[in-house]
Amino acid sequence: QVQLVESGGGSVQAGGSLRLSCAASGQIYCMAWFRQLPGEEREGVAAMTTVGGSKWTDASVNGRFTISKDNAKDTVYLEMNNLKPEDTAMYYCAATYRGCTLRASSYKFWGQGTQVTVSS
Repeated sequence: QVQLVESGGGSVQAGGSLRLSCAASGQIYCMAWFRQLPGEEREGVAAMTTVGGSKWTDASVNGRFTISKDNAKDTVYLEMNNLKPEDTAMYYCAATYRGCTLRASSYKFWGQGTQVTVSS
């Protein structure tokens, strides 16, 4: 079974930066980042294939966030720059064997979440 371990969340002021990490065990084709507010749907932020390096990013982060992979290990990162208060959410790492989308229903495995809070 795939296990995902997230880290890197925290509290920052608007305009600041954070780097989220997700370490994965097991064989994975696609890894992604989602975010969610209480009572709202989980929404995709960025995704990439672990082989081939194809990437997708939601328009809401529009160049401010970058997803990347450490080629030496099964870890993906989400570099978040110019953070805004509306970026505040619980961020989740996700993984799946097949497909690579920004839809939560595509993913079989999830991390525990890491909180990102951006103060205005």
